This record gives sequence, structure tokens and C-alpha cells, in this order.
Amino acid sequence: MPTSSIPLWPCQVVHEGERVNHAEGIVAEGIFTPSSQASQITTAPHFQKTPTDVVVRFSNATGVPQIHDASGEAFPKGMAIRFLLEDGDETDMVLLSVNRFPVSTPEKFLELLTAIKASRDSDATPSPIARFLENNPSAKRFVELDKPAPESFTTQNYHGLNALIFTNADGERVYGRYLVEPVNGSQFLDRDARESAAPDYLSTELKSRLEQGKAVMTISLQIASEDDIKNDPTVVWPEERQIIELGTLEIQNIMDNGAEYAKNTLFNPLALTDGISASDDPVLLARPTAYALSFQKRAD
Repeated sequence: MPTSSIPLWPCQVVHEGERVNHAEGIVAEGIFTPSSQASQITTAPHFQKTPTDVVVRFSNATGVPQIHDASGEAFPKGMAIRFLLEDGDETDMVLLSVNRFPVSTPEKFLELLTAIKASRDSDATPSPIARFLENNPSAKRFVELDKPAPESFTTQNYHGLNALIFTNADGERVYGRYLVEPVNGSQFLDRDARESAAPDYLSTELKSRLEQGKAVMTISLQIASEDDIKNDPTVVWPEERQIIELGTLEIQNIMDNGAEYAKNTLFNPLALTDGISASDDPVLLARPTAYALSFQKRAD
């Protein structure tokens, strides 16, 4: 399948009633069990001793609902986790299969989308998107990332791109970014398998995998140092930063009414709970508004 260097961003293709981005997806259910370390980082209820039921949605990038799972244009993959808390409340994680965002502000992201849209019918050389990428190195690095096709939605890493603030019972605060990893390591298709993969092989594979057992992933937190930049999702923190395992995610079954659930659900990275608060990352603060607009349009 093609692995184009510039992805099909949401503004290029609009499908009525579908998500503007990450339209193609599948919903599963499972359980999260916190580690003994988690409560030392935060007072958040799902990171204490009791397991929590979860809903997990995996997805392809773009607003194209039938995009080929192995296409480079379906990169990055998305993962949203909803924790169903004991008091009836909910809290969400929204993650991507990359460790960075192309730009550092909502305004720059709008410029990126505008440049892609303008390039669609432009004969200019260089094109508007080529000019944007040359003037914005972080976006250029993003679109030049490798775009591997995973063997399964559950055989690759997912990253929380925005820093959050975690507070424990002693009032100690740390900045951290989520990291979700398969317990057996990342596994991707080779070139031949990618070329022969069925368009919806990831959904088919996940259904088959869960019929035979559960898929297990760990949820961890990368802790920022005092000098790390915490409000810019284009900045990747060094690998040597401390990683705290927060717990184990067991994905157990496909949700029966998953398509309806996804259509009626807004996963919100700022749907936070006690013990976790937002950083001043402008991209993080803008995300719920953008998601709400998309939700309203597909619900109309």
C-alpha cells in the first residue's frame, strides 16, 4: 500500500455523519488494573487499588471511513480509552501511534490544514503545503516519519502527546505523558504482507484475537525533568526520562453496539478527574473544542 509523505488531513475529505478525523475504527471493552506504583503518582481513582472497566476505540487517521488499514494515509493510528469510574463518572485518554504533533499551537495547525486544502487544486511550485513544511521544521519532521502498518491495533505503541499534571496524596506534582505499549512488544507487517493485506485487516484481526483470548497492554507515564518543555507537543522528551508503569490494560471483547457507541461518544482529553489536571499546552486546551465541533456536525 502507498505510504505517502503527506497524510490526508481532515479538511481534504468530508463524509457526512462521520468523524472529521479517525472516522474508521472499532470499539472494544476490557478492564484496567492499576500497579502498586500508580497511587504514588496521583490520587486519580482509577490509579488506586481497584480495577476499572474501560471502553477502548482504535482508529485510522483521516475522515475517510473505508480507508485501507495498511495505507500510509491511515497513519497515525488512534487509541481512545474511557475509564468507567465507580461513581458513574468517566475519564478519558486520547492517544496516537506517534510521539509528537506536527505543530505547537492551534493557529499553526489551522495554517497546516489551510495549506493542504489550498494545495489540492493548486498548480503553484512549490505548493502551499511544500512552502509550509519548509517554514515549519516540526511539521516537516512529522510528515516524514515512518508509517509502518501494525500486525494488530494492539501490537504498537500509543502516546499521549500532551503533558498533564499528576498530583499525589502528599500534594507532590509531576508532569507526565502517557505511553501505552503491547506486553509482547511492537510487531509490524513486512512489505509483502502489507501489500497483500485486506482493506479492513486490523478490525478482522482484532475480532479474531479477542475470540481466542485477551490482548494485554501496559499503561505507563513518562515523567518530565524540571528543564523539559511541557507545553509544546512537537517536543519529544529524551528516552532516558523516568517511566512509571501505571497498570495493565486487558482488552477482552468487541463491543456489540460499538459503531453506535462511537457515533454518540466524544472522547475528551480534558475529561480529567481528581489528581490529574491540564498543563498550559495550547494544543491540549484547544482539542476539546475542536472535537465538540466535529461531534456536533456528525450528530446533526
